[in-house]
Amino acid sequence: MNSPPTAPTGLRERKKAETRRTIQEQALRLFLSQGYENTTVEEIATAAGVSHMTFFRHFPTKEAVVESDDYDPMIVRLIEQRPKEEDPLTALHQALAHGLATVYATDKEALLVRTRLVLKTPALRARVWENQYATEELFAEALAARLQKEATLSTRVLAAASLAALTTALTCWVESDGAEDLPSLVDQAFLTLRGAGAISGDQMVK
Repeated sequence: MNSPPTAPTGLRERKKAETRRTIQEQALRLFLSQGYENTTVEEIATAAGVSHMTFFRHFPTKEAVVESDDYDPMIVRLIEQRPKEEDPLTALHQALAHGLATVYATDKEALLVRTRLVLKTPALRARVWENQYATEELFAEALAARLQKEATLSTRVLAAASLAALTTALTCWVESDGAEDLPSLVDQAFLTLRGAGAISGDQMVK
């Protein structure tokens, strides 16, 4: 969710990236057509034209096919690159908006399918908290790094609130079946967050 992640260099790395993408695309297709719970790893591997073991070299579990992406590292880089004079909430908003615009333009349908699966599949939804906690830590550390400081309670609160705003925007987007414009929903979510006075960017710099 900057520009897309750096393209793999070297034939071997490109092939690995292509195989990983094929597996993920075929998995999402099968999940859509026959349901997440009814789809096996063996079926995904067969559809992708790879072996059972190759599947597990790229994804440790079936859940990981839905959960895995390159968004977090991308957003971390974008946060760290925001201007030092920018308040933390604005930095988070702009980093997420910039990265999301690229993902939305290139992988809109895959993002919609994956988000819908996470929201509607109990086995995946139960893992959201663990994943969001890790993302929150990454974002908080990135906020601190751009100011050359240690992560604090304030930066963690900002990261958590921003993730909540993003998650709510994604939920509304899925509920509209993708009819709403996701970048606009994210902007509205951050405007609401700032307008509510729940977080003061100036205070969080301290």
